[in-house]
Amino acid sequence: MTEFLAELIGTMVLIILGGGVVAGVVLKKTKSEGTGWVMITIGWGLGVTMGVYAAGVVTDAHINPAVTLGFAAAGEFPWAKVPMYISAQVIGAFIGAVIVFFNYLPHWKETDDQVAQRDVFSTTPAILSPFSNLVSEMIGTFVLLLGLMFIGANEFSEGLNPVVVGLLIVAIGMSLGGTTGYAINPARDLGPRIAHALLPIPRKGGSGWGYSWIPIVGPILGGVYGAVFYNAFFLGEYSVLFWVLSVVVAIILIGAASSELKKAKTAAD
Repeated sequence: MTEFLAELIGTMVLIILGGGVVAGVVLKKTKSEGTGWVMITIGWGLGVTMGVYAAGVVTDAHINPAVTLGFAAAGEFPWAKVPMYISAQVIGAFIGAVIVFFNYLPHWKETDDQVAQRDVFSTTPAILSPFSNLVSEMIGTFVLLLGLMFIGANEFSEGLNPVVVGLLIVAIGMSLGGTTGYAINPARDLGPRIAHALLPIPRKGGSGWGYSWIPIVGPILGGVYGAVFYNAFFLGEYSVLFWVLSVVVAIILIGAASSELKKAKTAAD
């Protein structure tokens, strides 16, 4: 198996199980309808675990462009392989979403809620506020990359790492994911969103392209910053990229807080 196929299949498995659990919860007349956010976060955690197992026999099982870019920025992965890995991840996510569509064929026509249909494929914020939504995706992916660096610095029994990574995903989902649905993975959002746009889903609405840049830009910024932050504070490697991103992240955080405070003041008046 090539590295391209390994990343493709690993990401496909991630989306089959992750998108599948969302479909089971939000689509009408499934056995798991309405089981809630805890079910979704556990499903995504297990999806990541199995995706890492699937790809890990050949690659380091990134199955996430933010991880690939973060490791490359930290000097842990060659930049020359980045385009190939990201292409495989997006294609794998698209295929995984199509498989989820076929698995739940009778349930699409039973579901009138167009947002619920789209949520099977891509993320939707609980409160649409682009600046703050961007911050949430940045923070979630920052924690992801920082956590992956922590996990890599510790010794585990052979084969246990994917389980710990899955637990990290569950923790991020439960603690931070309630704002945006925690994409924390550009491929996980983009590939299935393209699938939603192309598939013949009964009564489907738009694919939410106006929001789609947030689960791409936020995870990339947060993931790369998490990786260089680890290098800076744990290894003493303060790169130019670390300082540049520190300024960018600070500006975004201050801007988002200022925007929400202005909204709150306006509402109070």
